[in-house]
Amino acid sequence: MSAAHRLLQGLLLCACALLVQAQEVSFPTLSGRVVDHADLLDASTEARLTQMLAAHEQATGDQLVVVTVPDLQGRSIEEFGVELGRRWGIGQKGKDNGALLIVARDERQVRIEVGYGLEERLTDAQSSLIIHNIIAPAFKQGDFARGVTEGAAAMIRVLGGEPLPGEQGSGAADRDADGPSPGALLLLLMVILLLIRSGHGRGAFIAGALLGGLRRGGGGGGGFSGRGGGFGGGGASGGW
Repeated sequence: MSAAHRLLQGLLLCACALLVQAQEVSFPTLSGRVVDHADLLDASTEARLTQMLAAHEQATGDQLVVVTVPDLQGRSIEEFGVELGRRWGIGQKGKDNGALLIVARDERQVRIEVGYGLEERLTDAQSSLIIHNIIAPAFKQGDFARGVTEGAAAMIRVLGGEPLPGEQGSGAADRDADGPSPGALLLLLMVILLLIRSGHGRGAFIAGALLGGLRRGGGGGGGFSGRGGGFGGGGASGGW
């Protein structure tokens, strides 16, 4: 066999291996705003998260989804996250205003995957702060409900114009010292009012989450689906 034939055979084998790897990845079905495929959340937490995310979408149009998976099936969480975002199409087509909070149980990794349209507000640096300062500490204590709920609430606050302190070069510290912006307060008020109107006695609980005071963490997604949002790999990852 000539060297050219051996090279061609090697390339074909590599291509086949990559194809098999891609085919073997099984992504969860988008069944709601909370897809707890790894069974990390209790039913009460899932219901409250669903209500919080639905209220935020109704108030702003931004689509946020929480997903937990048992493992990443050999992929990096960055590869898994951007592919999942594209497959689900979280966010509106043309606005690309979707974001995912992804938890990989076995790899002990977390990722916030951000759609193109939200990258200027939910920056890579802000996403990293949410993971390392809010989510990971709770996960290290085994409290997945608190970590996920407070992490999602922090994403909503940041998207509303209230960045977490610590991001350099963004003026975040100055804004934090002056207090929440009027726009952030108005957004929070709209979401809280929607939650209270929805009833079920959960408005005060989730209002506390949005204001940063939540200490503990199913729900359906009745007819919920992505709307064609685009993803390009923005966000941040971390472990616990």
